[in-house]
Amino acid sequence: MAEKDFINKLILGDNLAVLQSIPDKSVDLIYLDPPFFSNRTYEVIWGDDGEKRSFEDRFAGGIDHYISWLKVRVRQMHRILKDTGSIFLHCDWHANAEIKVDILNKIFGRNNFRNEIIWHYYNKLPDTRKGVFTRGTDTIFWYVKNHNAEYCFNPLVEKRENPVKQLMRKKVDGKAINARDDKGNLMYQIREDKLVDNVWRISMLQPADKKERIGYPTQKPETLLQRIIECTTNEGDVVLDPFVGGGTTVAVADRLNRKWIGIDQSVMAIKVTDLRMKKRQNMLFSQPYEVILPTFDFKKLQETDGKEFEIWIVDKFGGIPNEKGGKDLGIDGHTQYGTPIQVKKWKKPVGRDTLDAFLSAIERDDKTLFARNKKEGQICGFIIGFEFSKDIINAVAQLKNKENIIIELKYIRDIIPYDNPPKVTLTAEELEDLKYKFEATTESETGVDFFSWDLSHDEKEFKADVVMDKIGVQEKKFTEGEHHIAVQAVDKKGLSGTDKVKITVKRKKEK
Repeated sequence: MAEKDFINKLILGDNLAVLQSIPDKSVDLIYLDPPFFSNRTYEVIWGDDGEKRSFEDRFAGGIDHYISWLKVRVRQMHRILKDTGSIFLHCDWHANAEIKVDILNKIFGRNNFRNEIIWHYYNKLPDTRKGVFTRGTDTIFWYVKNHNAEYCFNPLVEKRENPVKQLMRKKVDGKAINARDDKGNLMYQIREDKLVDNVWRISMLQPADKKERIGYPTQKPETLLQRIIECTTNEGDVVLDPFVGGGTTVAVADRLNRKWIGIDQSVMAIKVTDLRMKKRQNMLFSQPYEVILPTFDFKKLQETDGKEFEIWIVDKFGGIPNEKGGKDLGIDGHTQYGTPIQVKKWKKPVGRDTLDAFLSAIERDDKTLFARNKKEGQICGFIIGFEFSKDIINAVAQLKNKENIIIELKYIRDIIPYDNPPKVTLTAEELEDLKYKFEATTESETGVDFFSWDLSHDEKEFKADVVMDKIGVQEKKFTEGEHHIAVQAVDKKGLSGTDKVKITVKRKKEK
């Protein structure tokens, strides 16, 4: 696939498979915060099927299995990184030594090691166990693809907690000496900032950080990712996070006007990040983006523009779409060998009349090819649709048996997986003066993973106030007036259904 096929995409799936599809040397910066080698079930944060599979995969064995699991992914990251690019791997004491020696040094090379960054989260609660210091640091290894290339590095400056008085220096005959005034007195300056070194004193997110917190237990602060992105990329560069988690990397990259790619195996991680990004869509530098799910929403497929849908399905089928505007004379594309393709996005079954029109179209399209395919018993054309009626199925069989004309009917479900999204019903109940209870009930073929709530819906776009709710119930007090509330239910395949209610709130008169 081309680089553009991955830019500004949230992709649900095993990151190894996705990484293998990304073109060589197409990414400027990779930040990865893989699950630590702790083999603890608390690492299963979201609790959905994809995350559980990933947990079982990486801990099927000991440290050697974990290193092997991570190494094959880092090898792909090295391939897709530009020669001027950087990788930052976030880890902790459980496996940082093995990761550096057995993965990064072997794949990137010792000479391409730049820094071991120590993130000091100084506001962690103290460890009450005896005989141990409270651990307040993580390790972030920074390697470049090629230290001989002009890799990007923008030195960063931070404010000092306490300004310092420093001697002023000047160069004389190429040597730095202390500066003096006209009377020979040493000159000083007050320095309020300093260059950032490799110890980053940045606090962990706390419950009070409501503006930034989304309910993801191991969520990293935006300040941490901002430093990494600003020091090794410029505007327009591509930032990749293959373990997107709560979406901090892509949110910061978007804010800093970088292009980005986010991958995760957890449905909830992708959908929570999607809701986080939606909040940015009205901001000045927010970029359009797309969520890529392995299973497509049948309802949205039906709502897609006809021509756009035809082009997309032909491409997914491996053909060459007819992208010209206007009438296509019954041919929506061709296979690599020139065989005509027609696409029908009707919800109703495709009938016999479509076949009759298609036969005329394919003979007119290329008479020589049609005659040769008929003579050799090759497929003369493809009709792609959601469903087919019995009369077209029978007619296709008769054509093959009596006239040696083979028309193959292809079901869209055999080209792309799709399913119905959850059906959601939202009800509102007044509990007391100005206070309401909202309850969402669902019908879902796969089961609902979680709910999100927009308790101040603008009737245009869903923007979550409550990102992750496992129950589907919310209570809230309102001011008097009209209010719109929306709920979104996300199923185990990442498909979502939405419902909304309008309430008119009036204060009860006192008796």
